[in-house]
Amino acid sequence: MRRRRMLFSLLLVAAAGMGAAGVPAAPRAQAAAATAPLDRVVPAPASVRPGGDPYTLTDRTGIRIPGGSAEARRIAGYLAGVLRPSTGYALPVTTRDGDGIVLRLGGRGTAGLGAEGYRLSSGSRAVTISAARPAGLFHGVQTLRQLLPTAVERRTEQAGPWRVAGGTIADTPRYAHRGAMLDVSRHFFTVAQVKRYIDELAMYKVNRLHLHLSDDQGWRIALKSWPRLATYGGSTQVGGGPGGYYTKDDYRAIVRYAADRYLTVVPEIDMPGHTNAALASYAELNCNGQAPPLYTGTNVGFSSLCVPKKVTYDFIDDVIREIAALTPGRYLHIGGDEAHSTSHDDYVAFMDKVQPVVAKYGKTVIGWHQLTGAHPAKGAVAQYWGYDKTGAAERAQVADAARHGTRLILSPADRAYLDMKYDKNTPLGLSWAGYVDVRRSYDWDPGSYLQGAPADSVLGVEAPLWTETLKTSAHLEYMAFPRLPGIAELGWSPAGTHDWGAYKERLAAQGPRWDALGIDYYHSPEVPWPSR
Repeated sequence: MRRRRMLFSLLLVAAAGMGAAGVPAAPRAQAAAATAPLDRVVPAPASVRPGGDPYTLTDRTGIRIPGGSAEARRIAGYLAGVLRPSTGYALPVTTRDGDGIVLRLGGRGTAGLGAEGYRLSSGSRAVTISAARPAGLFHGVQTLRQLLPTAVERRTEQAGPWRVAGGTIADTPRYAHRGAMLDVSRHFFTVAQVKRYIDELAMYKVNRLHLHLSDDQGWRIALKSWPRLATYGGSTQVGGGPGGYYTKDDYRAIVRYAADRYLTVVPEIDMPGHTNAALASYAELNCNGQAPPLYTGTNVGFSSLCVPKKVTYDFIDDVIREIAALTPGRYLHIGGDEAHSTSHDDYVAFMDKVQPVVAKYGKTVIGWHQLTGAHPAKGAVAQYWGYDKTGAAERAQVADAARHGTRLILSPADRAYLDMKYDKNTPLGLSWAGYVDVRRSYDWDPGSYLQGAPADSVLGVEAPLWTETLKTSAHLEYMAFPRLPGIAELGWSPAGTHDWGAYKERLAAQGPRWDALGIDYYHSPEVPWPSR
């Protein structure tokens, strides 16, 4: 009996040993699959050195901020807000040293990271993000999100494990300006909708939000000096809907929310064309003294401020003064495109008078690239939106201005305009610049795009999203995703990382993350999305 009991015990031990050796193989494989490689990040990091054990978040993990910086504490709170719902962990934020998630601001090895760079190191005991400045720390947090399983983005508790692959990322941006433009004039979008878009931009290290606040169809910012601009000029939109506008407090809330995510708001008041909403609001702004009706169509080029009238510049001074006072960022966009109803001489005279007003109120001018046909002020920035059909003379004019000191933001319409249809079957958007599929949107180099323009004249890139056909957040997301991350990568990542074959694999891995976030994206056939 004792021998049989011993034999039975040995069999149990053997069975347990087989289980230990064989059964966990599947969970290990699952864990490996759930641990994203360090280089599966969008935008592509500047440097990746994988190796070592992964870090695993547990119910004992804390978020540590050595030094107790207020900015680091705020970023730690933001990270905890992302991670707590899905992991179910408390993730206390503390200034005490120790293992866990460490957000380190300043200190040894961070001087070379600049204003927006970061270093992320992951090992068995901790994942540490270091940066010289808060913006870099925040960008590192976005990378950490992508290294965790996609279920981390859900707002309800999910099963782990929550692992971050071992190794080190050192990352700095290629360009200072990595922007996205949102047209709130053709269709109005609420503060909540703009905030949602800001959160989506922040995930991909976009650092500028260009708000197109005025156009023929609507004026979207309330100003004390000219109140009918908002109450009347903002009362409609394309198709005749109710429109809307931001109060000063609304605008401040957007600016503040963006700043908390290290995006700077660049307001645009388009002039001298694209001004029907203003002209309809105040008859004196028209050369004939008669206000036109409000406009709800989509044609361009028919409106113009009255260049010879003194009241025009009183109006512009008031508008720029009030908006500059609301805007902490250094830039103010004055539009300047498609002024077909303004003669060339009037256009030049107008820009010569308006640019000094922007400088008077402490801002730097940005204008669409037609500004280069006038006299760009010293330090001015031209935003190029031309495309393959743009004439050689116009391109040469922009390149010549760049050679003489005008900085460039590149937004080629047939590459970076997110409102262009993907193909002929796309239910939303326009196609005047052609169809822009995901590869075409990504596969160009800002440094060499505009022939004759010095590479160092390029301040960065920007992805405009015009809204003639877009009415909801779902519409915005369908057109922005999956193209927006590619433009963000062109702005952030070194030119040497640029490769469509590798990028489409990294982009495909973003799909489940967007599913978890409820982002309604276009399932491009060019991208090998994971099966659902």
